[in-house]
Amino acid sequence: MLALVAGRGGLPARIARGVPEAPLVCVLNGFEPDGLDADLTFRLEQIGSLLADLQQRGVSDVCFCGGIERPPVDPTAIDAATLPLVPTLMKAIGSGDDGALSAVIGIFEEKGFTVRAAHDLVPDLLVSEGVLSAAQPDDQMTSDMARGSEVLAALAPLDVGQGCVVGAGQIWGIETLGGTDHMLQTLPERAAKARAILVKGPKRGQDLRVDMPTIGPETVAALVDAGLAGLVVEAGGVILLEPEATVAAADAAGLVLWARAPH
Repeated sequence: MLALVAGRGGLPARIARGVPEAPLVCVLNGFEPDGLDADLTFRLEQIGSLLADLQQRGVSDVCFCGGIERPPVDPTAIDAATLPLVPTLMKAIGSGDDGALSAVIGIFEEKGFTVRAAHDLVPDLLVSEGVLSAAQPDDQMTSDMARGSEVLAALAPLDVGQGCVVGAGQIWGIETLGGTDHMLQTLPERAAKARAILVKGPKRGQDLRVDMPTIGPETVAALVDAGLAGLVVEAGGVILLEPEATVAAADAAGLVLWARAPH
């Protein structure tokens, strides 16, 4: 039996629709997904009880999907089943993204669960190579794409983020713990004048079973608000939600949407 440990956004519902049997939907309190009802809701302070509940229900496979931020931890809410996990959880909360996710995966695997990637369960989630938009990349965009790819490769060992904004050869923003939306909302105004683009892809060495970069119509809307000229992602390394709506939104805004070949 499959359980989805679900967060915000449309990805959990897309996976639930794409698998042969209805999964058990487990939602982290405060991070409810779009278009999908929870079978059970849990808090981080009771993750030990969640693990026991999943075992009792016959769950064998788990897929982490949807967006979450690191929730605050209330020490008084930690239950007895979670107490043995507290050192691992505290270390995870204080780590970078990859370190935190690896720690959580380890907790589930130690209890005998198989952690499944969203794109393994539903392979057509991944974006295919090519320029998906009507607008085509020009020479500056091609050069900025290469520059952005170099930046992401250099940042990968530092466990920072999965995206950066590049325009006219300059780096205008780097994704950190605040995520893509925060980066786009805090860009300098000159980024738009430089016809900057968002370059996004998985970090080298990242465990792709969790936290696979994801884009969709909301990503395009955020680009429009930031005044950017386009979005370049790594083909086969990024989940594309609502492909038709995403491409239509990019075309309506005159943005380039380009899935480049992996480097």
